[in-house]
Amino acid sequence: MSRIDRRSVLRGVLGGAAVALALPALESLVGERRVRAAGASPIFGVFFWGGGLPWHAGHGAVQGATGGVDLWTPAATGADYEPSQLLGPLAPYQPSVVTGLTPHTEVPPSPAGQEDGHMRGFMVALTGDRIRPEGFDHPSHTLTALHPSIDQVVAKHPAFYASDRARYESLAIGVSPARFHDYGHWNGISYNGPDSINAPIQDPAQLYSLLFSAPPDTAALTRRASLLDAVLADAADVRRKLGAADKQRLDAHLDHLDAIQTRLQFSGAACNAPAAPGNSGDLIEKTGIMAELLALALACNITRSFSFMLTSPATTHVFSNLGIANDFHATCHAGDWEAVRAGTAYQMQAFATFLAKLQAVSDASGGSVLDRSLIFGTSEYGEGYQHSVSEMACVLAGGGNGAIHRGVHVREPGGNFSKTHVTILRALGLETPSYGFNGGETSEDFGEILAV
Repeated sequence: MSRIDRRSVLRGVLGGAAVALALPALESLVGERRVRAAGASPIFGVFFWGGGLPWHAGHGAVQGATGGVDLWTPAATGADYEPSQLLGPLAPYQPSVVTGLTPHTEVPPSPAGQEDGHMRGFMVALTGDRIRPEGFDHPSHTLTALHPSIDQVVAKHPAFYASDRARYESLAIGVSPARFHDYGHWNGISYNGPDSINAPIQDPAQLYSLLFSAPPDTAALTRRASLLDAVLADAADVRRKLGAADKQRLDAHLDHLDAIQTRLQFSGAACNAPAAPGNSGDLIEKTGIMAELLALALACNITRSFSFMLTSPATTHVFSNLGIANDFHATCHAGDWEAVRAGTAYQMQAFATFLAKLQAVSDASGGSVLDRSLIFGTSEYGEGYQHSVSEMACVLAGGGNGAIHRGVHVREPGGNFSKTHVTILRALGLETPSYGFNGGETSEDFGEILAV
């Protein structure tokens, strides 16, 4: 075997000039050492809809007395479950779901009203904690969080962007402009902490301007990709001089360089500004517009963490296209089960549209944006008729960058909702001994879904 010098490099010619790229650490250079090819960075997002789910006996005796049936929970647990009626629109994307979950946080007796599902369910689902008792006023529906929401926990975790910075740490996006109140909690789902909500961008033109008003230097990206191409031709000659173990290390290094080259080439194309978007008053059409812009931004690393609020907490969105005259909040309280079923089904169609847009955008790693993404879908409570926090919605969609199993149904009646947060954080590779607060803390995850 020919000797490989410590300073050996891969060489090539680019534009008439010699270029070089260092070799990886090899046994013949520095002894035993593991070299691992770096994979694509994960993406995390929250998809939220207001109004919960249609009620049934699992939510309580009063709800059960109306005769409503469970249209959400799949009949069987485990892998490759048959989707329920409401999960049907999501079936092409093989979401994993957990049913039966509820908040485990304590509810202080004072100030009164903190058990209201509108507030308690939301706070546990999004922050893992109860409402902040200080400043809470139930009659005026004034409240705030004690902790950041899960999208901000991820975005601000020191390990999430440690080696792959993005232009924006996170994005908050919304679709329906309808609001129960025009203040505080009712205007967003992304919290930085107490009294600090990230207002969602709801105008497609504004989102477009934010994301694509400053296109990247695609010429520079192309030059970097070409440089890698120029030196890879030298790899075959170097490889012939190596032992078996070092050949494996070099192959891993070349795979990594190839992935970088692909990412650079892809980024140069994907980050070119798309055509200016239109707008729509229809929930599904506008979801498609906003989701397509978001998917392109995720593909070229403008951000990797986001919240997407389809409809707001206690949403007053009017589904007039479905023949529902009243706003959705009033419709829930009126006990109009069939109208709530129709409105929820329409929101699930919007959720499916959102996932389809992420699936349609190719990713530099060879798959789609959805393959890299872990999307946490949830609502503010179990149902809106009586504000029950039993049987709250929990969807984990996307490939999770290979960290979650797709198409799994886990059922845990009365289970701690914060097990979802532990599962999410561990799937994203973020160290999580436990999560949850004020009685809701847990170190457990949903191992049936977690693949790492």
